[in-house]
Amino acid sequence: MISIAMPLDDYRAKRDFTRSPEPKGKDRRPAPRGQPRFFCVQKHLATQLHYDLRLEHDGVLLSWAVPKGPSIDPRDKRFAVHVEDHPLEYGEFEGVIPEGYGAGVVLLWDRGTWEPLDDDVGGGLERGDLKFRLDGYKLKGSWALVRTRGMSGGARGAPPGRSWLLLKHRDEWAGPVDIAAFAPLSVKSGGDFDDVLAGNAPEVWFSGKSPGRRVPPPDALSKILAKVERYKEARDQAKAADPSPQPARPRASSAKDDRPRTGRATRAPTGGNRRTTVARTKTAAGRQTTRATSKATGTKAEAKRARPKTGRATASRGGRTRRSKGSS
Repeated sequence: MISIAMPLDDYRAKRDFTRSPEPKGKDRRPAPRGQPRFFCVQKHLATQLHYDLRLEHDGVLLSWAVPKGPSIDPRDKRFAVHVEDHPLEYGEFEGVIPEGYGAGVVLLWDRGTWEPLDDDVGGGLERGDLKFRLDGYKLKGSWALVRTRGMSGGARGAPPGRSWLLLKHRDEWAGPVDIAAFAPLSVKSGGDFDDVLAGNAPEVWFSGKSPGRRVPPPDALSKILAKVERYKEARDQAKAADPSPQPARPRASSAKDDRPRTGRATRAPTGGNRRTTVARTKTAAGRQTTRATSKATGTKAEAKRARPKTGRATASRGGRTRRSKGSS
C-alpha cells in the first residue's frame, strides 16, 4: 500500500529557512469539524513555471504541482504531481525564494474555501479518487483528483504513486476558457511576477536585517532576474499575438476579502459572479456567452437602439409625432 501521510518533516528537510522567507510552519492543528477548509493555488516561477494546488486537511495543506495549471474546460486532463504537505501558513505566502529548493518567485494566483464531496478524505486519497468543490476567486464548482496507473516515473518523471490528473467536472462553472492565461495575476497583490520581485527584492537582497537570515549572493539575484525577464518576454509575445481584450488588473485584496466566501456565490451560481467568472471570460476569449447573458445584453441593446432612433425621427416632424409612432 502506498503511504499517503507526508508530515511537515519532509517540507522542512528540503528548505534552509536561514535563506528562504518561506514559513517554517507550526505543528498540525486540524480545523474544527464543519469549519470551512482553506484552499489556494500558487503560481511558481522556479526552474519551470508551474502551479501548486493546496487543500487544507488535517492541519496541513495537501499539495499537488500542476505544470500547465488548472483548467476549467472539462475536456482537459491536467497532469499533477502529489508533493509534500505544506504548513497552513504557506497558503498566504507570496514572495521571492532567493536560492535553494524552489528558487524563484511565488504569487498567490487563487484562494478560497473547499469542501470534499465525500467526507472520507483520507479514504479518497488512499483510493486515488478525491472529488471536491471549490469556491475561489477564479476556480469554482466540482473537481476531481484521480491517481493514474502506469504513469509512475517514466517520461513525466513523477515518483511512484505521485502521478495524478486534475479534472474539472461539467457544471455551470465550466467552459472553454484558458483561465490561467485570461486571469494571470495575483489575488493578493494584484501584480505579476515582476511586480512581486520589485516589491520583495530590496528586503530579500539588501536589508540583511532579518534575524537568522543571511543575504544571498549577487548571482542568486541575477538568476531570478533572468527567469522573470524570460517570463515577461513570453507574456508580451502572447499578448501581441492575441488581439482579444485583456482583463482589468485586479485590486489587492483586503482583510474583508480574506473571509471565507461560502454562501451566496455557491448557492446562487447564476448570479453576477457567474457572469463575471464564466460569461465575461468567454466573451474576451471570443467564445459564445451564456444564454442568460445574451438575453440580458443583446435584447436590451437592440431595444435601446430602436427607441432613440424612432424618437428623433418623429420629433423632427412636429405635429405628426403621434401618427408616426402609431404607424410604426
